[in-house]
Amino acid sequence: MKKQIRIILVTVFLTALLWSCSKNDSVNNLSLKQSINQSALNLNNAMAAISATKAYSILTINDATQKSATADSIYQVYIPLEKISGVYDYKPVTGLNNHGISLIKFFNRTADNSKMIVNLPLKKVTNPKSLRHYSPSDTLLTNNFSIAVSDYHNNYNSYWDYDYILASEISVDNVVAGKLNISSVISPTTGTHYASQFAFTSTYTADYKYESGDTTVSSFSITGDSKVLYEEKLLTIKNDTARFGREHQYILTIGDVQIIRKSGVKAPEIYVSGILQPDAVVEIIDKAVDTEASVCKKRDVQITFEDGTITTISALIGNSIDNIKTLYDSLHQVYFAAYIVDWIAYDIYYERN
Repeated sequence: MKKQIRIILVTVFLTALLWSCSKNDSVNNLSLKQSINQSALNLNNAMAAISATKAYSILTINDATQKSATADSIYQVYIPLEKISGVYDYKPVTGLNNHGISLIKFFNRTADNSKMIVNLPLKKVTNPKSLRHYSPSDTLLTNNFSIAVSDYHNNYNSYWDYDYILASEISVDNVVAGKLNISSVISPTTGTHYASQFAFTSTYTADYKYESGDTTVSSFSITGDSKVLYEEKLLTIKNDTARFGREHQYILTIGDVQIIRKSGVKAPEIYVSGILQPDAVVEIIDKAVDTEASVCKKRDVQITFEDGTITTISALIGNSIDNIKTLYDSLHQVYFAAYIVDWIAYDIYYERN
């Protein structure tokens, strides 16, 4: 009886293993054209879902009229989370209508908390110019936007010497909309190390990383369910007169398809699930010189398939390019963090009540 059970279990295991291998083979056996089309479709669907979220609309707010709290050399501070912890609720204040007014004047500290929690109307967040201005209709607004900061460290000596950490969660109408994490270190000796990540509450995450040095490495990625949907990675050499350095290696990943161009190699290579596609021809087309290499800016990639047909990355993901660019830029700026959390932190530090 035990022997029969073992036979049955082995049979079930082998059947599952063969089915799994067959399933993986079917994925790996997709042609390059099938793979790039499916990967582009997955990316376009993901970007459509991301751009429809409240988190995306908040993350991508941009107010060019505002000035960063960390861009002025007169500031020299060390602000840990303990210095600014507590709950801060927005309150309308009559007679205050000036961009130079301390932001903290519009908030009451209503409770102790190990975190820094800032509550204010979403309308004030999405309309940055109104943040320091009073309007009679402000009394009708509710504090339906919240950013909860669980880690904060701001050690600022100058524009070229600071380290900064922000870990936070944003909510709208008491529903979590996403999580933002920023780590930024700039040192005159070790260079720049920057990482910014926004995790949408569905399944998607956007990441930007930058590490300077003799070889500078930067990358931007969008993942879904821990699978890379889109990633551009660039390695540049410092010793060059070009503004962004001389490109040493460029890697573009869209789903299962990866394009790699290396300095000194005659032509870019293209892979499907790690398998080189020798019969395909890839050409990288730059629409401007001395610029950041990105398909959402001034770069395109043309692919000639083995059957002779031609496509471009811009044609495949054209519906997503503008939103990808906006997301990329937003992970550098992060308005609602830099102009709400940071300004309140500075106001508390300097006691500008």
